[in-house]
Amino acid sequence: MCERFHVSRSGFYAWCRRPPSAHAEQDAELSARIRGIFAASAGTYGAPRIHAALAQAGIPLGRKRVARLMRAAQLRARAARIYRRTTGARAFFSAIPNQLLQARTTAPDQVWVGDITYLRVHREWRYLAVVMDRHSRRVLSWAMGCKRELSLTLAALNRALLRRRPAAGLIFHSDRGTEYSAYAYRARLAAQGIIQSMNRPRELTDNAFMESFWHSLKAEVIHTRKFESDPDLRRAIRHFMHRYNRKRLHSALGYRSPIDYERAAA
Repeated sequence: MCERFHVSRSGFYAWCRRPPSAHAEQDAELSARIRGIFAASAGTYGAPRIHAALAQAGIPLGRKRVARLMRAAQLRARAARIYRRTTGARAFFSAIPNQLLQARTTAPDQVWVGDITYLRVHREWRYLAVVMDRHSRRVLSWAMGCKRELSLTLAALNRALLRRRPAAGLIFHSDRGTEYSAYAYRARLAAQGIIQSMNRPRELTDNAFMESFWHSLKAEVIHTRKFESDPDLRRAIRHFMHRYNRKRLHSALGYRSPIDYERAAA
């Protein structure tokens, strides 16, 4: 082997007896910290978020070094493909404009966004409605049920209103589903002085904040396991919401959690 690589036998044995370098020892210590952060994130943090978590812990190093150590440790963030939901045709009964095209937020409770998605429990579907503050990305409320209907989205909205009590003029944005365009829902928004906003026809990216949230939820929780009962699914969602709001680092928020971001703004 020494002849093949053109090195002397004495040099090879000297290399074998040589102790690890200071850089290699530092890499080993950093790898242990990286594995701990990766495990605490349930395998969902990639190099950017782990780099930010290390920086917040007072450990300065480059993102490329974090990526190299993660590759060496075979740590890869879990992700899922983004897909379009195909839930059938939806009737839309009135022309509600998209108010977000010109809206810019400077603080929480100026723009809320909402949406509803479906999750599988055993061989049945469950529906999850969420209300989020667009400025801080904080999940304000959620509701899960067996049917995709008005009462589900109203329950999520009412819980958000009880927790935040926003001033009049708040914009609430959603897609053009019947659960949001129904008269009772529109009347509830109007009674609170909330301006309703909806996606433009065939513009799937108008509610991108919620679509991004669904991607995170399904990549980190739903697509990694099978749920055999409603309580199991509720516990998993509740745990994710807690971590998402309080611990999960968001790149758009300067690698802070939504609650930390709101506190800093306050």
